[in-house]
Amino acid sequence: MSLSGSFSGDESAGFVPAPSQSTAAPGPASNRDDVELPLVDLAVLQDLEEQLAHPAVAQKFARDYATLWSQRHQKLAAALNRQDAAGALDAVISMKIASAMVGGLRLSRLAEQLEEFIRKGDLEKGHALIAAVELHGSATVKELRDTYILADE
Repeated sequence: MSLSGSFSGDESAGFVPAPSQSTAAPGPASNRDDVELPLVDLAVLQDLEEQLAHPAVAQKFARDYATLWSQRHQKLAAALNRQDAAGALDAVISMKIASAMVGGLRLSRLAEQLEEFIRKGDLEKGHALIAAVELHGSATVKELRDTYILADE
């Protein structure tokens, strides 16, 4: 099951989830606010399997990612609540990189946007994105489990 959606502009947060049927990756001329990305791009995971020369290692990484999702999200939310820019930056970079590595393109892009707000010192806008991060992160983990982790067990 996929949570189809895209990010559309919102003056207070930068992104809000918007319903959409398309999950295709954007072309080079796409506007950042109109980008539609898949929750999980399985081609990224296939590339990881090839790079590691063993599918079981990539599958373990994906399982670990899914297991750690809640902890990553809570660490980010707590840092934003404390107005801890350094802690929030550390948490969001970890989320962005790990999400990209498992093919979680939509969440990785959202984390990138959040990272920009944090780097600019705009924790209020960053905090406004935390609900979208939770929504898309949970959906990414579910899609990852449904299409990759459980499919390979």
